[in-house]
Amino acid sequence: MERKTQAPMLLQALWVSVLLSVFTAVAAKNTDPVVIRISCGSTKDTRSPRTNFLWHKDFGYTGGRSANATGTSNIAPQLDKLRYFSLSDGPENCYNISGLPQGHYMLRLFFGLNEDVLADREPLFDISVEGTQVYSVKPGWSVNDEQSYVEMMVFVSDTAATVCFHSTGHGDPSVMSIEVLEVHPRAYYFGDSWADLSLRTLKRINCGHQLGRLYEFGDLFWLSDSGVDKSGGQPLVTERQIKDTPTAPNYYPVQIYQSATRGSVGEPLSYRFSVEPGKSYSVWMHFAEIENGVHREGQRVFDVVVNGQVVFGNVDVVRMTKGAFTALVLNVTVTVNSRSLVISFRPRRQSSALVNAIEIFELIEMEQKTLKKEVWALRELKKTLGLPLRFGWNGDPCVPQQHPWSGINCRFDQKENAWFIDGLGLDNQGLKGFISDEIANLQGLQSVNLSGNSIHGPIPSAIGTIFKLEILDLSNNMLNGSIPESFGSLSHLRKLYLNGNLLSGKVPAALNGGPIHGASFNFAENAGLCGVPGLRSCGPHLSAGSIFGIALGVIFSAIVFLVCGVCMWKRRQNILRAQRLALREAPYAKARTNFTRDVQMSRPYIHDHIRTYTDPGPQLLT
Repeated sequence: MERKTQAPMLLQALWVSVLLSVFTAVAAKNTDPVVIRISCGSTKDTRSPRTNFLWHKDFGYTGGRSANATGTSNIAPQLDKLRYFSLSDGPENCYNISGLPQGHYMLRLFFGLNEDVLADREPLFDISVEGTQVYSVKPGWSVNDEQSYVEMMVFVSDTAATVCFHSTGHGDPSVMSIEVLEVHPRAYYFGDSWADLSLRTLKRINCGHQLGRLYEFGDLFWLSDSGVDKSGGQPLVTERQIKDTPTAPNYYPVQIYQSATRGSVGEPLSYRFSVEPGKSYSVWMHFAEIENGVHREGQRVFDVVVNGQVVFGNVDVVRMTKGAFTALVLNVTVTVNSRSLVISFRPRRQSSALVNAIEIFELIEMEQKTLKKEVWALRELKKTLGLPLRFGWNGDPCVPQQHPWSGINCRFDQKENAWFIDGLGLDNQGLKGFISDEIANLQGLQSVNLSGNSIHGPIPSAIGTIFKLEILDLSNNMLNGSIPESFGSLSHLRKLYLNGNLLSGKVPAALNGGPIHGASFNFAENAGLCGVPGLRSCGPHLSAGSIFGIALGVIFSAIVFLVCGVCMWKRRQNILRAQRLALREAPYAKARTNFTRDVQMSRPYIHDHIRTYTDPGPQLLT
């Protein structure tokens, strides 16, 4: 009966081993993995003396300041700069590392001490990755190599990784280096849920290693099992090569299979680790049969037991790998309700147990993020409202839930599987900017309070499209212009406070009836507003716009009259000038006129006289 229940576990382990071998061959054909190392606070590229790794000058940060670093860890890269984040610059500050292909990445961060900070004043802070809090820096980290850094594996789906540092009020968060190393798709793979999880390294030990307490293999730091709580066992070491060792970068380095701890015949080999109760842990165990006398199936058979439960039974490394000196990887995920995680290797058939390396990761479920369009809208409002640095507003507004942005309220949308903003409260914060139209992208807003600031400019008409809005308080600012007609569409509005501004014009018809459906409106202390009880009547009074229009009309009419007057005056002058010329020519003109007239008047008389008078000819005078 026992064999039947254990068979699926053995098949799973064998399948993992086969997959790793197959994907190793595929990985060899792929391009080099992404490797990004940042020397935080540095203004130039540099190489670390011990490893000769290239460290890029600082980039991708949202704030903070550079300072000289004081070395605190024997394993930290030998860098002399760091970046620290003063609380006056905001409670959260981030690194946004973009240009990453979709996939799995290991992120490792080393903390540092500002040389101006005393060792007993080491900062304590929280760290989040992709919106999920993954670690809280513990007291004493500056004198403990294992606590001087945090390491985790995450899935990046949107070409960028965001790492944020959250102040807890205990000094300024400081970081000396950030490493982003691409992980082979099948390294530490345990199902499609990988993308929704982060694996934070809790412990990584190389069994039987004798070269030092903490050392580096394959870009990873390994602890000798001589420094952990274990019972029984003797070290084994070989220099032979290990077959089927995955060649994916950074992981499963061949060196970890070249040493092992072997238990006594018939006696269990156990390891005990301290953990936090109520959490899940992913346990990865590495095996390779490296004892010269063991090369046949059945010579070494044992069970793997975690907290008293058999998770892999009848483990025969030679049988499962088809030979000695061949790598085998087994993985199991367990939930621990106590403060101890105990891993035991119990021999069967009068044999002994053997293990080469153990890795334990805390399983962290990644939080859902805020809707992207709302994040962009808030960042735009941060700029246009002139939000003080102390607010921060870096990273994701709603997650981690332990550190939401100040001044906003979040709610989770089950349908969208994302967070959205339903409240904005920035009253009495000394804001001196203007309200951007981007506020309309916060369609989940139910309450907006920007009162008691020095916000200027018009009220965006786009606010009238936020149909869920119930409370809008923009009182005691320097807003000008008119109240948007679109406010009449806000059917859920219960409170509208616009008092104490520089608004003008008529209150929209949908609002000028006073309280509607129990709503409370306040338009007082706006000298230019009219049309509701408590304000002046709009009848005989003219708005500033109307007055300006009338004044403009009067000025235009005056100009027209002036032009017409000038034209008439010029015409009159021309007439008078003509008359003066006529007077100068008067004697000649008068004589000529009289002569002509006399001639014309005498013509009938002469004609008639000639016609009736007959000359009798000469007469003799007597």
